[in-house]
Amino acid sequence: MRVWLASGSQRRSEMLKPLCQDLYCKGLDSVDETSNAENVSEQVMEICRKKAGSVGKNVNFDLVVVSDTMLQDPDLDSKAIGKPKDAIDAASMLHRLSGRRHRVWTATGILFQNEWKFYLNQSIVEFEDLSDEVLVDLVLNNSWVGKAGGYDLAGEMGRYAKLVDGDESTVLGIAEDAMVIMQGLFG
Repeated sequence: MRVWLASGSQRRSEMLKPLCQDLYCKGLDSVDETSNAENVSEQVMEICRKKAGSVGKNVNFDLVVVSDTMLQDPDLDSKAIGKPKDAIDAASMLHRLSGRRHRVWTATGILFQNEWKFYLNQSIVEFEDLSDEVLVDLVLNNSWVGKAGGYDLAGEMGRYAKLVDGDESTVLGIAEDAMVIMQGLFG
């Protein structure tokens, strides 16, 4: 089965490689990743659907996967935390999340047999109190680049954060329910 992961995310690629032999990974060109939805779950789903719309239906793959991940601000349920723009933004995000729990939302769309199906899951992650030294290290090692909330749970941040509820795949960028579906298709 030929699969297109329409994402430049290394983590998403690493999750799908063990499942499918013929995986093509290439992100989409300039998709509008803004949303006017009121809550984070609706925002992440809207952006995921925009990515699916950018792909269309007539592709030369048996299966196409699009996904979007956002964090819900621990103080404002309607505010999303996306990817940091630069190191200062990353430091600010990590500082805001330090010593706290937050919700991670991932929406994933799967195009199979010319039909899009969408999945939305959430997980809860808790950060330890991050010392200034740890914050500096996390920012300087660039582990934040391209990561929602400025961290990678399967990377360096895994030493300072833990999954409290939900599934790790949701935090890493593919909705848990979508992973279950794909495991069934490839298994």
